[in-house]
Amino acid sequence: MKTDYYVLAPRKRREKQAFLTRVGITLKTTLSLDLFAGLKKSLGAFFAPKATIHYPLEIIPLSPRYRAVHKLQRLLESDIQRCIGCGLCEKICTSNCIRIITDQDTDGRKKILDYSINFGRCIYCGLCAEVCPELAIVHTDRFESASTQRALFGYKDILLESTSSLLEFDGYGSVSPNADKLVKQTPLSYVLTKEANSTDSESNTKISESPTQEGANV
Repeated sequence: MKTDYYVLAPRKRREKQAFLTRVGITLKTTLSLDLFAGLKKSLGAFFAPKATIHYPLEIIPLSPRYRAVHKLQRLLESDIQRCIGCGLCEKICTSNCIRIITDQDTDGRKKILDYSINFGRCIYCGLCAEVCPELAIVHTDRFESASTQRALFGYKDILLESTSSLLEFDGYGSVSPNADKLVKQTPLSYVLTKEANSTDSESNTKISESPTQEGANV
């Protein structure tokens, strides 16, 4: 790339220069190699392969961790909805667009009467999917959320899957493959593990000492 550039003289000095001198400076600046370098770049981009796609006939593949329109999942075995109505997603939502209405069921457990998300306000941050303890709400790859209404709502009947999928969800909000290794133990678990190891070591010591004592008695 060219590093030396021609610096024009100040306007007052150029007014004192001869007309032919100013014409020569103008031609030299205009017809410099920088002009042809820019034309080469433009022509190269003009004849390069097309990078655009014909949407909506063509759609580029999305990452499985892409955050798009939400979905409520069901359990794999029983098809029961995963959501337990804890309200953590509603509390952590920074846009205040999630609304949950719960009530007590006949069996004494909590049931979800209404679950709605205002997609007109949602910023798709993914906090609701991360905080959900039951993997009930996740982000799908359906990025088309345009609507003619000013406020677009997603209700439970729309968000909830009709049946559970045969495979565990692997998109944004799902459990990572090495989740078991990343889970940290509680202080009580460390104490119980230490006591179990000490008990095992004591039992092994007693077993190793018992044959010596029997030989001494004989």
